[in-house]
Amino acid sequence: MPELPEVETVARGLAPHVRGRRIISVTRSDKALRLPWPDDFAARLEGARIKAIARRAKFLLWRLEGGMSLLSHLGMSGRFTVLPGGGGKARGLGEFYFHPAAAPEPGPHDHLTLVLDDQTRVIYTDPRRFGFFDLLATEAEGRHPMLARLGPEPLGAQFTAAHLASACQGRRAPIKSVLLDQKTVAGLGNIYVCEALFRARISPKRTAASLAPTGRPAVRIGRLVAQIRAVLREAIAAGGSTLRDHAQVSGEAGGFQQHFSVYGRAGEPCEACGRPIRRITQCGRSSFYCPACQR
Repeated sequence: MPELPEVETVARGLAPHVRGRRIISVTRSDKALRLPWPDDFAARLEGARIKAIARRAKFLLWRLEGGMSLLSHLGMSGRFTVLPGGGGKARGLGEFYFHPAAAPEPGPHDHLTLVLDDQTRVIYTDPRRFGFFDLLATEAEGRHPMLARLGPEPLGAQFTAAHLASACQGRRAPIKSVLLDQKTVAGLGNIYVCEALFRARISPKRTAASLAPTGRPAVRIGRLVAQIRAVLREAIAAGGSTLRDHAQVSGEAGGFQQHFSVYGRAGEPCEACGRPIRRITQCGRSSFYCPACQR
C-alpha cells in the first residue's frame, strides 16, 4: 500500500495540472471499488473548480470551490495519470504531446476519468480496486470516519518527542506496532518505520514503554522523531518507493527503494556493521532490522 511519501508525491505531481481548473466531464466505471461510489457522483463534480489538492495521512483531499471536498485513497494499486490536453507540451511529464481527439479508450482497470476545462484528462487506474472516492463538505473533513481519529502528521509541528513519549508511556506493545497505529501518528507505514528505527538504532521488538521511562528524559524518542522526519523527507525527494505498483503522476517509478538500509534486505549485510539483516513477523507484517545495531 502506498505510504505517506508516495501519496505526497502524487499530490505534488497532480497539483500543477489541476489547481484552478474546472471539471467539465466525469466518467466512472461500473465496477465497485473498496467503497460504493457516492450518490450522483458525476453530477456533483461536473462544473466544480479545483482550488487545491492536499494530503492527510495516506489520503488525498481535492478541495473544490463551493465548500466540497473529494476524498480519495489509492488502496493497494491505485495510481493517477495526467494527459494534458489541447495539443500542448506536457508540463512536468516529459517531451510528449496529447490531443483530446487522440484520447485512449479506457483500459480495463481505469475507473475514473476527469476532463478539465483545458482538456487535460486525469485518469485513476486501480487493478486491485482497493482504492475509493468520497464526497464531503470541506468543513467536515476532520469528522469523516476515515480521518476523524488520525494522529498528527509526522512532518507537522504537532509531532514532537513529547507527543510520542506520551503515546508510548505504559504501552507494552512493540514500538513498531505503536508507530504503525494511525492514532499515534498519521501516514507511517511498514517501509518507513523499519528504516527510521534502523537509523535511530532502536529494535522493532523493544516495548514502547521502555523508550519513554516515566520521570526521565526520553532521549531515544527524540532521536526517533528526528529520524522519522529525515526518512520521510528523503523519500519524498526521491519520488517515494516503487516495489510493485507505485508510480509518480509522470509515470516514473519512485527511487527511494535504492536507498533502503534494512527493508527487504533479509540476509544481506548491514551497511553499518556487516552482520546479516534479520526478518521477523510482527502483527502480520514483516519487520527488517539489524540485531547488532538496533537495541
